[in-house]
Amino acid sequence: MSVQIIRQCLQLSGRVQGVGFRPFVYRLARELGLAGWVRNQGGALRIEVEGRIESIEAFCLALIAQAPAGACPRIERAETRACLGEQAFVILPSLSDRAGMADLPLDSYLCSACCQELFDPGNRRYRYPFINCSHCGPRYSLLDQLPYDRANTSMQGFPMCPACTREYQDPRDRRFHAEPIACPDCGPTLRYRDEHQIVEDNEAALAAAIALLRQGGILALKGVAAYQLLCDAHNAEAVARLRQRKQRPDKPLALMYPEYGKDGLDALRGAFSLSTEQAERLRSTARPIVLCDTDTSQLPGIAPGLNAIGVMLPGSPLHALLLTDFGGPLVATSGNRRGEPVVYREDQAEAALLGIADGFLHHNRPIRQRADDPVYRPIAGRLRPLRMGRGDAPVELRLPRPIPQPTLALGGQMKNTVALAWEDRCVLSPHIGDLDSPRALQEFQASIAALQRLYGIEAEQLVVDAHPGYGYWPWARQSGLPIHTVLHHHAHASALYGEYPALTQPILVFTWDGTGYGEDGALWGGEAFLGQPGQWQHLGQMRPLALPGAEQALREPWRVAAALCWQAGLPSPWQDDTARMLQQAWRQGINCPRSSSVGRLFDAASALLGLCHHGSFEGQAAMWLEALAETAPHLPQPAWASPETDTPWQWDWQPLLINLLDSQQSPAARARQFHQALAGYILQKALEARASHGIRQVGLSGGVFQNRLLCQMLQQGLTAQGIEVLFHQQVPCNDAGLAWGQIIQSLHQSTAQTG
Repeated sequence: MSVQIIRQCLQLSGRVQGVGFRPFVYRLARELGLAGWVRNQGGALRIEVEGRIESIEAFCLALIAQAPAGACPRIERAETRACLGEQAFVILPSLSDRAGMADLPLDSYLCSACCQELFDPGNRRYRYPFINCSHCGPRYSLLDQLPYDRANTSMQGFPMCPACTREYQDPRDRRFHAEPIACPDCGPTLRYRDEHQIVEDNEAALAAAIALLRQGGILALKGVAAYQLLCDAHNAEAVARLRQRKQRPDKPLALMYPEYGKDGLDALRGAFSLSTEQAERLRSTARPIVLCDTDTSQLPGIAPGLNAIGVMLPGSPLHALLLTDFGGPLVATSGNRRGEPVVYREDQAEAALLGIADGFLHHNRPIRQRADDPVYRPIAGRLRPLRMGRGDAPVELRLPRPIPQPTLALGGQMKNTVALAWEDRCVLSPHIGDLDSPRALQEFQASIAALQRLYGIEAEQLVVDAHPGYGYWPWARQSGLPIHTVLHHHAHASALYGEYPALTQPILVFTWDGTGYGEDGALWGGEAFLGQPGQWQHLGQMRPLALPGAEQALREPWRVAAALCWQAGLPSPWQDDTARMLQQAWRQGINCPRSSSVGRLFDAASALLGLCHHGSFEGQAAMWLEALAETAPHLPQPAWASPETDTPWQWDWQPLLINLLDSQQSPAARARQFHQALAGYILQKALEARASHGIRQVGLSGGVFQNRLLCQMLQQGLTAQGIEVLFHQQVPCNDAGLAWGQIIQSLHQSTAQTG
C-alpha cells in the first residue's frame, strides 16, 4: 500500500504572534515528521508542511487544539501545493505585508517556569528583573510595528549575548525565538535616583527603592507599560502624604500584594473575601486590579467610604522582587498628576512626578505603547471590566458584518478610548483617560497613530460623539476625514447590543449615566430605548432636574440636591449665603442647565443623606451611597416605588425626596430604598414593554450600571419575571465602551442608508 505524501499551505490569523506560536509549530511539525517552514507575515502566520496526509491532518487539528496559552489561532486558508521533497522543517525570516490581519500580542505575567528561575539561586537569571521566555513577558508595550520580531520592538537596542543567542536559536529551549529574551549580561537594567544618590546596579537599585518604602517614602516605579506610584499600605502617614501630594483626598487606591502560598493568594485571603472567579482573574496573565470586599477600616485611608478595595498581584518580575523583598502590601496607583494621563517615559516621570515621588526606580527598556492597569468588579454574578489596559487591551472584537470602509471612532470626553474598525474587525484601545488637558489630547492622538500603524490600517472616516464641546473636535476637523456623529446614549445602547452577536430582535435598553448630548440638544442621562442599532426609538427618560452652576454642579452634589428641593417646593437643608445666591440664579435660569441624568440624581441623594456634599473625584457621591445602601437589609418598598409624570415613560424623582429627607429612618435604610425605587421603575417598564412590544430582553448600559447593588436587584427582579438581563461582558459599561458602540451604531446606520 503506497504512502500518500502531500504539501499544504496554511494561513493563520488571530493572536499568533508573541505567544510562542512559531516554536510550537516547529516542534509539532518535527514530532509528526513533517518538512516545510513557518514564518510571521505581517500580522498573520504562514505555514507550508509536506508529509504523510494523515500526519498533516493531525498537524492541522493540533494547531488549534494544542495552541500555546494566550494564542487564539484561526486557519483562514488551506491550499494544496506541489511537493518539493524537503526533508527539514525551519523557521523563516518574517515578512512585513498584510499587517491588517494582526491580533496584537499582549503583555503577559511570568509563566511558572520563569517564576521558578527568578527565585532559583542556581539559575543565571536569578533575581533578574526582566526575565521572560516565549510564553510570557512584555509584548504590546514593546512593539513598534509588526511582524513581531525583536528588531520591531524596543529590545532592538539590546544585542543578545552568546548565551541568550544559543537559547534563542535552540528549538529544544523554552526561549527559542523569544523576542524579548534578556539576561543580566545583555538585557535592560535598573537605575534608582533620589535627591541624595544615583544607584545603577540592579540589586543595589532595588535595595535602595525598598529602603525608601520602608522609611515611609513614595516611590515612582517604571513598570511594564507605565509608571506607578508606590508606598507602604500599612503606613498611614505615607498614604496620607501620597494623597496630599497627588491631590487625591478621597479616590480609592489600589493595593499590590506579594505572592505567597501554593496559588500565590495567601497574603490576600486573610483580609479579603475572594470568589473563585476573582482568584482566577487575579492570577491571570494580565494581572488586573480586582475589586474585593473587605472591612476597609482595617486599612485606613485606602478606600474611604467604601466596602471594597482594588487589589492585584505583581505584574512583572520587577514587581515580584519588590513585593517579596518588601514583605507586605504596597499602594500601587497610576503615575500621574491629577487630571493627567499616566506617564511612561523617564523624562516625563522626572518632570510630572517631581514633588510627588521621593525616589525613582527607572529601567532602560523603552515603553513603546502606554497602558494603565485594567480594573474589574464583580457585578451581577461575574467580573466585569471597568477599565481595559495593560495585559487585556487592545480588545479584539468582531463586527456582525463587514464595515464599508476603515473607520475610527473617537469615544467620549471622559474615560476615553478609541476604536479602529475594518472589514469585520474592531479593536478597542487601552484606557487613555479624560481629555481635559493638552497632554491628554497628545496621548489621544498618539494612541490613534499607534493603532493605525500597528494594524497597518488607515481610517477613511471618523465617528464621533454629537456633543460639540468635546476636546477632540478640533483634531477631528483638521484630519480632513469625513465625520459622522452618533448620539452619546445611542452609542451606549449599541455597545451593549454589539456584545451579543446572536441578537437579531429589538430589545429594551436603559442607558443611565452622568450626562450626554441628546437629540434635542439637552443633557441626557436617564434614557430608555426600544429597538436595535441604527433603529433606536427613544421611549422616555427621567424627569429633568436642574444643575445649578453647570459644570460646578458635577463636582458639588449639594447644588443638585438643593435644586431638587427648590423644584419640589420642599425646604432645602442648605440655607447659607451661598445657597441663597444660588437659588436666585436658579430662579432666573442663569447658568442652570437641565438634565435627565440618573447619575446626578445619585449625587443629590448622596448629598441629602449627608454623605458627599463636595466630590473630589467623578462618581464619588454615588459610590458612597451604594456602599451605605449595602449595609442595610432589603426593606419594604414605599408607595413611591414607581412614580410617574403625566408624560408616558417619564419617571418623576420628586416623591423620592420625601423619603430621602425622612429623618425617622436611618440613612442606610433610605439609601437602600432609593436603589430599590430605581430597580422597581425598570422592572415596571420592562413588564409594560413585554406586554406592548413582546420584549423579553432588557439591556443595561452606562456608568450608573457599575453599581453592583442596583444590578443585583435588577437581575433578581427581572429574571424572576422571565426577562433576560443583558450586561456588558467584554467592554466597560461606562464611557470607556463608547467607541465600540459608535462603531456598531454607525455600521447599522450606514447599512440602513445604503439599503
